[in-house]
Amino acid sequence: MKKILSSTLAWVLAVFCALALLLSSIEGLVSERSARQAEAVRSVQQASAANQHLIGPMLERQCTERWEALRGEGRERTSVAESRLIVQRWPAEQLVASTQLAMEPRYRGLYKVNAYLSRWTLQARWPQGLPAAPAALHADGQVQCEAPRVWIALHDVRGVRRATLQAGGQALTVSGGTGHPAYTQGLQATLAAPKPGEALQLDAELELVGSSDLALVPAAADVQWTLNADWPHPSFGGQFLPVQRTVRDSGFEATWRVSQLASGATAALLKDAPVCGADGDASRGCLETLAVSLIDPVNPYVMSDRAVRYGLLFVALAFTGLGLCELLSRQRRPVHPVQYALVGLALATFFLLLLSLSEHLPFGWAYAASGLACLGVMSGYVSTVLGGWRGGLVFGGAGAFTLGLLYWLLMREQTALAIGSVAALAVLAAVMWLTRRIDWFALARPEAPSA
Repeated sequence: MKKILSSTLAWVLAVFCALALLLSSIEGLVSERSARQAEAVRSVQQASAANQHLIGPMLERQCTERWEALRGEGRERTSVAESRLIVQRWPAEQLVASTQLAMEPRYRGLYKVNAYLSRWTLQARWPQGLPAAPAALHADGQVQCEAPRVWIALHDVRGVRRATLQAGGQALTVSGGTGHPAYTQGLQATLAAPKPGEALQLDAELELVGSSDLALVPAAADVQWTLNADWPHPSFGGQFLPVQRTVRDSGFEATWRVSQLASGATAALLKDAPVCGADGDASRGCLETLAVSLIDPVNPYVMSDRAVRYGLLFVALAFTGLGLCELLSRQRRPVHPVQYALVGLALATFFLLLLSLSEHLPFGWAYAASGLACLGVMSGYVSTVLGGWRGGLVFGGAGAFTLGLLYWLLMREQTALAIGSVAALAVLAAVMWLTRRIDWFALARPEAPSA
């Protein structure tokens, strides 16, 4: 008996290691499907529009100073016309922005991309108006300035569906591009030459398509941005969180207020700094943003990956439960290592079934269907293995508890460690209680030969 018990334990350990390799393969499959989803997102962004960020409006004027310079010596001394370009840019003193965002999801096969249509209303003010033309640096220099223009830079200009600009109540002719060497994508319009010192107000309306993320660079002395969306799962990012936000099942509303006392965006903009990334450090001189991501809180691949990571633990619990059912059953029918392997394969199939169904069903429904199917198969099989329905019922109940616990852990990401630790202690205590009267030495002691 002792030799049989040792051999069984060795085979069960070998089965456990084989199942570990199988679960590792399933985890690799989850990663592959997740990579395909990311590729689908890139495909939609290439065909439509990527995430969007908006910079501006920015007021700009180009002036040219021309003068005569003397070159050469003696009789060869000649007069040469020279010039220099002067580019002046002024961020708005006040910027009030309002955005209505409506989701327009796109699909690539099974994969969904959170695309959107955003309607922007921008009101930018320069209370001091346009400054006077710059002074000449040369004694005989003459400065001539072009008509000022205003530009708005975008991350992906393909997303522009409509754009109108007004200054002083008069519509402006909008053209593509910004004319800026660093922020090339966007739109611009030329203003009728305003009088120096006359207050200037620009009103803009944009319809902008994008996907996944939306951001505004607070490039003004005082910025207020209100965003309303019909998506109930925002993730606020950038370098400033909203001062007010309301998240409902039907969508969310958020308001940002930022002044130049707190933000270095206007100074960085005048230095042609790049926009800060998702984890960008604004102290390095990048453009700060007010940003929001439109996330799926129950991503099937993220949830499946987290579930598979608990796979070995639940295989160990299943083997422990099967061993306890074998020890505590009155029939004391031994369970063959092959039968342990079949039970482990059924549990591994649960994770594969969960991955495949979650691509077509909401994750909760996919989890329930996968769990019920695999529990039904395992409980019926264990009932036959143990020679009675009680053992199968007990095993099925324990399996339902562990799968329910796993789902709870998946839904409670922030407290998963605490819940898992308490549950592990509770399971260990239950095993110790159920086996407290078993004489383990007697199980390993050779049986006396019958007379």
